[in-house]
Amino acid sequence: MIELPTDLPADLAPLAWLIGVWEGSGVIDYPVGEERLQGEFTHRVSFSHDGGPFLNYAATATFVGDEGAPAVPLTAESGFWRLARPAAATDAGPALLPPTATPVTRTVDDVEALRSDNGAFPLEVSLARSDGMLEYYLGEINGPRVDLASDAIVRGAGAKDYGSASRMYGLVDGHLLWAWDIAALGTPLRAHASARLARV
Repeated sequence: MIELPTDLPADLAPLAWLIGVWEGSGVIDYPVGEERLQGEFTHRVSFSHDGGPFLNYAATATFVGDEGAPAVPLTAESGFWRLARPAAATDAGPALLPPTATPVTRTVDDVEALRSDNGAFPLEVSLARSDGMLEYYLGEINGPRVDLASDAIVRGAGAKDYGSASRMYGLVDGHLLWAWDIAALGTPLRAHASARLARV
């Protein structure tokens, strides 16, 4: 059973089921040229909030490898998940700029106005990864399912080739299931990793 917080800003209501720490394992299977990169990994994901209209996100993954082989850290991610909506004069920003109008508390009706005809809410996710990548995703959250596709990717000068990505998250039987498709290292967009995580 999932207990939802009652003190959330209205903008977080559609995202509330994600809040918490999730741990589990997954599999990697991705072709690069004539080689297939395969194996298992452990994964830890955390969604939290600090009162703002967004979720804080952090994740780490470690390659398990063959028995007796040392574990290999794969990547760490941190970022923010939020409903996509136009910024108003009542919102802070950009940077440290305060609102130019008196802030107002957004209501459930304000959030409902964002709902699309298919019942989903528009979502934007910004991530920074430890391998020198920055990713910006657009997508939607519809009940216990999230679908995201990369809108922009910024790579550091020394980063490996990485062109686009999509991610899917879903709540199934109390577990967080996710899949991550990537276009990287000369391989077109295709499945690359998936995992099943339990709330801890």
